[in-house]
Amino acid sequence: MNAQIVSIGDELLIGQTINTNAAWIGQKLSEVGVAVNKVVVIGDAEQAIRDAIDRAMRETELTLVTGGLGPTHDDITKKTVVEYFGGTLKFHPDILDRLRQAFKRRGLEMPAVNENQAWLPDNAEILPNHKGSAQGMLFKKDGCMCVVMPGVPHEMKYIMENSVLPMLRQRSDGLVIRHQTWRTSGVPESTLFELLGDISELEQHGKLAFLPKYSGVDIRLTVKAESTEEAEAHVQFVEQRIMAKAGKYIFGTGNKPLEQVLGELLTRRQETLAVAESCTGGLIANRLTNVPGSSNYFLSGIVAYSNAEKIHRLEVSPETLERYGAVSEQTAREMAAGVCKTTGATYGLSTTGIAGPGGATPEKPVGLVYVGLSAPNHLEAKRFAFGKDRLVNKERSAYTAMFMLYRILREKS
Repeated sequence: MNAQIVSIGDELLIGQTINTNAAWIGQKLSEVGVAVNKVVVIGDAEQAIRDAIDRAMRETELTLVTGGLGPTHDDITKKTVVEYFGGTLKFHPDILDRLRQAFKRRGLEMPAVNENQAWLPDNAEILPNHKGSAQGMLFKKDGCMCVVMPGVPHEMKYIMENSVLPMLRQRSDGLVIRHQTWRTSGVPESTLFELLGDISELEQHGKLAFLPKYSGVDIRLTVKAESTEEAEAHVQFVEQRIMAKAGKYIFGTGNKPLEQVLGELLTRRQETLAVAESCTGGLIANRLTNVPGSSNYFLSGIVAYSNAEKIHRLEVSPETLERYGAVSEQTAREMAAGVCKTTGATYGLSTTGIAGPGGATPEKPVGLVYVGLSAPNHLEAKRFAFGKDRLVNKERSAYTAMFMLYRILREKS
């Protein structure tokens, strides 16, 4: 089965809202063997909605529409879709009662405008939404289906998980689509591509894609097979080749972030971590503490931006700062050692650099960053040259520091 996703909303077109719904829907559809061949983003305009649905219904078996089902005047999707499929609106007193009860539980009186959401098409199957006020709708025409859902992400996900995906699993034609992602850091996309050698050999087992981002490059394999066993055999073959050629850069699989992988390693080893940050401004500590349970291994994060704070809180030598400067290998080493000493952590990470756009010199340009690592019987600092963008430099510095720690932990595992 092929599908198209139609995302409706002026806020999507002007960039006010990022279209995360389409990404999530595409991922879930692939898991049940439905291939998405197009994503269309349109504004809140009747003709645009009619044209997009009409085109999708002619080109694919399944159309999924999100957005524009709210109660206000600018939410025109329901009216437009009902007219397109030739139905009329029917009042549902049970839905109105449920909406009123939902508002009452929140200590609110339901606005009269929400009564509009109890009027639903008589020629559609209603897909219940117990996370919000707009119900989903399933239309059928000429052997094709059109699912219409609200644009609020948690409401759309509820309808997908409780109504749409179970229906699609029952209709599966037996095709198994398997995705596997290997996550890398510390290697450019082009270098990674060359490391893997003859890609055509690997692509006899599935389609490979390289997905670069600030944190690293993901390698995604998409396998289509007639059975789960066959799909898994293809994945295992490709994984063996990838690990043999680029394994030292791979820190995990799936969607698991590097900070979670670090947390699992530290927890398993019953060891602790503290960070001393200058140019990253607390970004590493933020990433690490986004992981539930990080209090078991993360002790402290010190943002020492000024030289005085580096001396006072991290015991960096004033002579080091005078001779080599704050942005130097020597300062990064002393920062990492200092945060271990002051907190008692097993490992210490440090960052110091010139994030930009100002503060550079001919000897120390924008993007110059030193990352320090203190470990039992080990102390090092490495020099990195990133780009000109301040926020990108902070992101890259944070992930580079975490990957340095990952490689040390992996060697000891």
